[in-house]
Amino acid sequence: MKVSFVAGYGPITPDSAASLKFWRDDLGLPMTEIAPDYWGTDDVPGVNAFAAWPLGEAAESCFGSKTWPEHITAPQAWLELDVETPEAVSVAAADLEAAGNELLKPPTTEPWGQTVARLLSPEGLLVGITYTPWMHPHEHGDHDGHDHGEHDHDPGEHDHDHEGHDHGEHANH
Repeated sequence: MKVSFVAGYGPITPDSAASLKFWRDDLGLPMTEIAPDYWGTDDVPGVNAFAAWPLGEAAESCFGSKTWPEHITAPQAWLELDVETPEAVSVAAADLEAAGNELLKPPTTEPWGQTVARLLSPEGLLVGITYTPWMHPHEHGDHDGHDHGEHDHDPGEHDHDHEGHDHGEHANH
């Protein structure tokens, strides 16, 4: 089998109203009702990275420890929504908090250059609001294969050592 692309992704929700508020109202995804109480969109561009992110690495990213806190539901999946600038991450994080969401990680620029804030969705997905410079053609050309410095450090000094877009040089968490 050769997978061509990720055709769809979304949470399985026990509470459609809470999901709709989070995904459409708080995050601004252009969701419409597909069937009664079933909301979605085909208008969000593709997936630039796919990875099985170890829970310990996700915990280190959010909390600075390899152990996920027992009082917070451990996520079963992660999703990153990239925005147009590093500053837009902070604006989005403030808007999400103002809408009643709790950030697990405040906006932070990581050593490899990605700016990220993290929170859990109502379904328990670990959601990152990110600015990933190498995924913006105006920042680094059109994925020209140049090293953007992500691996010029000790892999133990940050929360992602399993990057792997097409050039195998960046992680997306």
